[in-house]
Amino acid sequence: MSRVSVALFGGGRGGASIARALLRTPGTSLSLLVNGYDNGLSTGALRRWLPGMLGPSDFRKNLLLHLDPGDPRHTLLERRLPSGTTPAALDELTDAVAATGLAGAARELRVVAERLAARPGGLDLADCALGNLVFAGAYLRLGEDFNAAVRACARTFGSPVRLLNVTGGENAYLVALKQDGRVLADEADIVAPQDAGTITGLFLLREPLTAADRAALAGRPAGRVRELLARRSADVTPNPEALRALAEADLVVYGPGTPHSSLLPSYLTPGLAEAVSESRAAARVFVVNVGGDHDVQGLTATDLVDRTLAYLGDPGNERATITHVLSGRGAAGPAVPACVLDRGSWAGARWISADLEDPARPGAHRGPRTAEALLAVLGETPLARAG
Repeated sequence: MSRVSVALFGGGRGGASIARALLRTPGTSLSLLVNGYDNGLSTGALRRWLPGMLGPSDFRKNLLLHLDPGDPRHTLLERRLPSGTTPAALDELTDAVAATGLAGAARELRVVAERLAARPGGLDLADCALGNLVFAGAYLRLGEDFNAAVRACARTFGSPVRLLNVTGGENAYLVALKQDGRVLADEADIVAPQDAGTITGLFLLREPLTAADRAALAGRPAGRVRELLARRSADVTPNPEALRALAEADLVVYGPGTPHSSLLPSYLTPGLAEAVSESRAAARVFVVNVGGDHDVQGLTATDLVDRTLAYLGDPGNERATITHVLSGRGAAGPAVPACVLDRGSWAGARWISADLEDPARPGAHRGPRTAEALLAVLGETPLARAG
């Protein structure tokens, strides 16, 4: 097969094994399209400290794809700061980072240390990922331009991936609505354990919901809550580089990943749906998770395909937004209706079932096998024709 360009929508770790396998496949170039709405724990603290900044965690995780665990760049990205870390201690740690030859990372950490020293007490460094602070330093140094920070960090860590934020970098806060009208007020709530009620809507807000906002929404009918949240929508624009990556892709891959935090919110970005439909991509493949997520309770694999199509503005799949669906056999992920497997199609897309789960890591994809299946779909090999 000639050189293949792949654009993969993903999150932090859900598609990591597949992305690694694609990177190791000769003749394959990879663009990763990620959103920055994460706000859990230390990432949320970092976003509150820098109120205009998106969450860097998923971008940091994707910088690990080409690095072995023993690589000092891997160690730096994943290192968590202990409780009681002071700006002075961060300064000392920065000197140690510089001594390992990671001058670019040390430069960004110095920017953060200087900001902390100038404004003491603004950020508790406990449990902060050092890699996230590198992103924060790049963000500050580059005029609070999040996408420029992503590019700078990709260079600093030598990433072979075209790592792209789906939006123009505008700050926004992810909120979900459940069928009973209850609100999951942020990304951390969306991925956390929750009741069995299904999520029926996602919103990107200009400002995070306060405790008073939550109280005002509590108990209202779901339709009314939807209206109120829609009024607070953030104005986001597409990242031109993400649109270009989709236009140039031979293969577009949706997932895997946590649907209501990593994947579906990305599809809310204006212009992405049109970019997919106008892309030269010969195959656009939805990859069904092989493991379970808290946010998909009550939803089948076909429900998630339908939601992806709806969020991308093609509910009938008339624009061939999804040409194939790739699902595992006997996995613990969203259930696949037997009738779909029997006829080998859904919503006009060919449904392919294969052995994709990693036996050493239940709930995770076996990267090389899944990458092989994806490229087989593109090449229309016997695997792609096997329903």
